[in-house]
Formats: sequence, C-alpha cells, structure tokens
Amino acid sequence: MAWRSCSVLLRLTGEDVLQSSARGGRWTHSFQQRCGFRKAARKPESKKVEEEVGPAHSDSYQAAAHRKTPTPHWEQPAPPRSPRAFSRLIRPLVFTVGFTGCSFGSAAIWQYESLKSRVQSYFDEVRADWLEKLRPQKRGDVRKKINQWWHSLSEGQRTVTGIIAANAIVFCCWRVPSLQRFMIKYFTTNPASKTLCSPMLLSSFSHFSFFHMAANMYVLWSFSTSAVSMLGKEQFMAVYLSAGVVSSFASYVCKMATGRFNPSLGASGAIMTILAAVCTKIPEAKLGIIFLPMFTFTAANSLKAIIAMDTAGLVLGWKFFDHAAHLGGVMFGIWYILFGHELIWKNREPFIKFWHDLRTRGGPGGNGGGGSV
Repeated sequence: MAWRSCSVLLRLTGEDVLQSSARGGRWTHSFQQRCGFRKAARKPESKKVEEEVGPAHSDSYQAAAHRKTPTPHWEQPAPPRSPRAFSRLIRPLVFTVGFTGCSFGSAAIWQYESLKSRVQSYFDEVRADWLEKLRPQKRGDVRKKINQWWHSLSEGQRTVTGIIAANAIVFCCWRVPSLQRFMIKYFTTNPASKTLCSPMLLSSFSHFSFFHMAANMYVLWSFSTSAVSMLGKEQFMAVYLSAGVVSSFASYVCKMATGRFNPSLGASGAIMTILAAVCTKIPEAKLGIIFLPMFTFTAANSLKAIIAMDTAGLVLGWKFFDHAAHLGGVMFGIWYILFGHELIWKNREPFIKFWHDLRTRGGPGGNGGGGSV
C-alpha cells in the first residue's frame, strides 16, 4: 500500500527554487527589489513651495513604506569561479562532516539508551495495564482515542510525525510578515548569503508553498514504514537529518560552479535520500501511480528515471527545481545503503563502549560501579 500510494509524487519532491518570477507578491517584490531594480531618480521641483513642503512629506512616506514592506537581506554574489568564491564552501563542508558525525553519534546513544530502558519500560507497561483494569472506564475519553490512534500507527509513521509537525510549524511562520527577513536568512539556502551553515539544516524543514509541503510530506509518510523497518528509527533519523545537510551542500557546490545564485528550500533532498535508500535496498519492489494504477514499474527503474530527470535538469539549466540537491540526496542514499551502513553504523561499538563507560562509571577511567559491555 505504501509503495503504490507514494509513487505518484516522485517527481514532486523537488526543492522549490525561489525565483523572482515565483508566485506570491511578497516573494516577487522583495527579491526583485534587491536583485534587479534601481531607485528612481528624483524629479526636479518646479516651485519653491514644493521645495519647502515636499521633501518632508516624501521622506516620511518613504520611511513608512519601508517599514511596511519586509525587505530581505540580499547580497551581491561573488564571482563563482574565483578561488576566493570557492573558499566560501570550506565552512559548509566542515559543517556537513561534523553534523553528519554528530547525527550518527547521537543516534547510537539514543539506541543504547532505548535498549537499556526497555526492561524498565516493560514493567511500567505491565503496571499501567493493571491499573487501567482497576480504573473505571470513561466513555468518550479524548485522550484514550488519541492513544489508540497513535498506537495504531506503524513505528515509521510515528517516527516521521514529529518531522511533519516541524514542517507545518515552519510553514505557518512563513505566513507571518514580521518574520519574513528571519525566514529568508535562516530557512533558505544560498551560497551568496552571509549565513551559510545553519540554513543547510533548517531549510530542509522549510516550505513556502502548501502544495510543495503536502507533496513532500505525503511521500515521506508513504515511505516511512519501509524505511524505518529497514534502518530502525534511530538510524533513520540520523540518515534523514544528515541527508538534508548533504543535499544542501551539493546545491551550494553547483550554484558556485554555475553562478546561478537562487535561494532554495524544501525537504526534498532528505526525502530523495530515503527514497533512494529504499529503492536500492528493495529494487524489485513494484511501484504504481495512485491515479493510474494500471501502470506499474520497479523501484530500480523509478530510481533510474529520477536520476535521469534531475541530471537533465542540471545540465539543461532547469530552474524550477533544485536538481543538484535532488542528485546529492539520491547519491547519498545509494552510497549509504551500499557502503555507509557498513562503514558508519556497524562500526559504532567503540563509541557505544565509550558512552557506556562514561554513563556508568562517571568517565572512561572512573572507579564507579557498572558492568562492561
């Protein structure tokens, strides 16, 4: 069911590239104002009375208009092929490597703590069930219905619920005019901006268009059950968050190389990684289009089609999607399934042992109690 329902939106998981011709007056006006328009020359006044009265009125009007219109901070990009321009990618590269390592380290600690508390949780659940039998049942209890709905979800669906909620909150923030400058600065990626590192992660939770967000979240929800059952929730979260940063870095490199400095946002880079990971792990799985169920194709063929489409878009200069971020996400997903899982996740035992010693003895060389791994 999940495979068939998600495939119709495989082409809709692209990151929106916010161009000056995009819909919505706030985006179009603000970016055009910074990128292409010059301030009109002042017309000479013909009367002395206008010289005395006019400037004060004009200045106050311009100040009021400037206060009402949220103007984003937009820089002129540096020459893309100069060594100085490419040196701007050093910090994003260090951030990408560091954040990826921290993500997988945190996921290993999360899994360790979950396994350690599993026995205690089991007894807590037994005690809760016993108390539930003694407690009189309430009809129409909203909390109970919510709990029943929550437990009816798969582990993958429960895992991505928080991601979907975070994307919905960020989408609502885009609708607040006073937050426009803040959102453009921290929730869109652009190598010409002064803020380079934090938007690489935050932009993967950012959508300006409701249809863009709905399409991405639908695909994520559809693939969540298969991906989490394949990786586990801890490893899934590490892969998803790292994929958002890796795809943003791929977008940075492409924009610096081509000189096309357009802000980008969206979760599609991370979602492409999950999609590519599942299709690589289960290439024979059958996918179908939700509105055209008579057409089916294998996961391997769909992955090839996605790579071909994004490669063509990158070479031909299509600007509607951030094809470099798509390809970066797809390649990261394929690499992780073929090599990354063995290289990173299966070699986490030394780090877990270090954390175990730190957790139980108060430090690697402490004298406190606690057993060994």
